[in-house]
Amino acid sequence: MQIRPLGATGPQVSALGLGCMGMSGIYGPSDRAESIATIHAALEAGINLLDTGDFYNMGHNELLISEALKGTKRDDAILSVKFGAQRDPAGGWIGFDARPAAVKTALSYSLQRLGVDYIDIYRPARLDPNVPIEETIGAIAELVKAGFVKHIGLSEVGPETIRRAAAVHPIVDLQIEYSLISRSVEDRILATCREFGIGITAYGVLSRGLISGHWQKNATGPTDFRSHSPRFQGENVDRNLALVDALQEIAAAKGVTVAQIAIAWVAAQGDDIIPVVGARRRDRLTEALGALDVVLTRDDLDRIEQAVPKGAAAGDRYAAAQMAHLDSEVGAH
Repeated sequence: MQIRPLGATGPQVSALGLGCMGMSGIYGPSDRAESIATIHAALEAGINLLDTGDFYNMGHNELLISEALKGTKRDDAILSVKFGAQRDPAGGWIGFDARPAAVKTALSYSLQRLGVDYIDIYRPARLDPNVPIEETIGAIAELVKAGFVKHIGLSEVGPETIRRAAAVHPIVDLQIEYSLISRSVEDRILATCREFGIGITAYGVLSRGLISGHWQKNATGPTDFRSHSPRFQGENVDRNLALVDALQEIAAAKGVTVAQIAIAWVAAQGDDIIPVVGARRRDRLTEALGALDVVLTRDDLDRIEQAVPKGAAAGDRYAAAQMAHLDSEVGAH
């Protein structure tokens, strides 16, 4: 496994991370035993970066990771945890809370559920519009000083917020959606991160399965996040799947899968970018690991750009109400 520094001040992480959200029902039912086996397989393959959020099925994901990590050394895993998203008992999204007291309370619960005495990277899931980012980062900085957190990250914020956060404490990475069909990060955010030595942990590299080569139209159930996602609706989905067909030709010519091309493309955008894959099963994990062996030439990258040019995706990443919460989109351009 290739190991890279995460940003200028962060830990050494694997060139591929494992996002565990899908193991807790966001994309429909998942198999607990297979999820744990997948985490074990990832660790055995040398993946050390495990990403979660305390609101992924309200603690379910953290408890699952805790179970998977039993019997391993604490420092075998770099745990990246998001906090701040508020949900009601029915699973509805009801806002964000990144006040200093809420930050410290959320961390206390995460430490308990994960069964660890520190979190490697702690980050607000979104910008809380009611709390200056300086206050949120300041609270996490106090937790760093106390030894409960090792590093501070950000998620889905724009250039101005990044600058203000970095003025309070070193930031190791920005977690943000980045894929062949989600490229707004390239407008200003990427340059800002590089200015401050902040790495990128890129999630959604397969655009929630849309460009994985595995997803089929009308394959989402009512509890699946994608059943509400604009890119998976109506005419949008047909236009987006046509992009996958174009990508399929390039993948076939190289003897690899569409998913491997899509992951390799993100990895090829810089050594400071770590793709985070949401594999829920060992076979999908094996496929994703194969992307690390895919070398894209300049000619390959040009062909990919031609097949899936920037801005080619039909539909937004989220529904309008959620897009409005994304500082990364509001302040990206």
